[in-house]
Amino acid sequence: MFDYAQVAAVEAVIRTGSFEKAARHLAITPSAVSQRVRQLEEQLGIILIVRGQPCVATPAGERLFRHAEEVALMERGLSRELGLGEGPMPMLRIAVNADSLATWFIEAMAGAGECLFDLVLDDQDHSADWLRRGEVRAAVSAFSGAVQGCDVKPLGALRYIATASPAFVSRWFAEGVGRQALAQAPCITFNAKDALQTRWIEATTGQRIDPPTHWLPSSQAFVDGCLAGLGWGMNPLNLVSDLIATGRLVPLVDNAFLDVPLFWHWSRSVGKAMMPVTQSVQQAARGALLPPGYGSGTSLTEMR
Repeated sequence: MFDYAQVAAVEAVIRTGSFEKAARHLAITPSAVSQRVRQLEEQLGIILIVRGQPCVATPAGERLFRHAEEVALMERGLSRELGLGEGPMPMLRIAVNADSLATWFIEAMAGAGECLFDLVLDDQDHSADWLRRGEVRAAVSAFSGAVQGCDVKPLGALRYIATASPAFVSRWFAEGVGRQALAQAPCITFNAKDALQTRWIEATTGQRIDPPTHWLPSSQAFVDGCLAGLGWGMNPLNLVSDLIATGRLVPLVDNAFLDVPLFWHWSRSVGKAMMPVTQSVQQAARGALLPPGYGSGTSLTEMR
């Protein structure tokens, strides 16, 4: 049987990265945190935390961390069912893509009730991997299949449009958006996992082209980079529609969109406790995304 004061100490150190920060979080002394962690490690006969700057979990520590998170969620759900109030706010770790966070996911968080969020940012094509590894309790992902031990619901499609500044288009696409121009004009890429620009090029031209690129791992920097004339990029339409309306950004090809479907995955073991979060995510998605069924994640949608 675990001593949950000791488990809470391990969880706090892993989450904050240090014994000092964990002590402030738990309102105890750093030596008390260290003692609780050491006692649990001695009881179990395994190392849970690698001491350093920052402190990190061992595989066993990571598993205990996930267990503590699940227990907190289930206890909160049970307290609600028994009419005992909400109890302490649980911490919920979720994997989400940066563009969802920039456009609609904050609204989902705000409507989820009293819950603390620990977000992991990853590309929508890879965010479900965090759930497969058991490192998060839920994920927004482009993966439509069911992750083992999890449930999944379609959320809708996030619509992207290729945009650039008018000056950039005049310089690089004066003769039109063709294969040669796309091979020479700099684009903007979020990170090595971001394939939206190459997908759009392939869907538009029928050819695989790898253009020169700037690496900007931020949704807002993506927009700012396009505005500054650094390059062209695939921006969520609901993030740049006002900029297009005022002429500060222009589409590379009129009314050519890339619709990326998104899905909500959550761990079945805490599904009941997470119901308010799931409902809030679905509601926020309905207000920001195209209805489920749009887009395949690889095909271009022509709207004329």
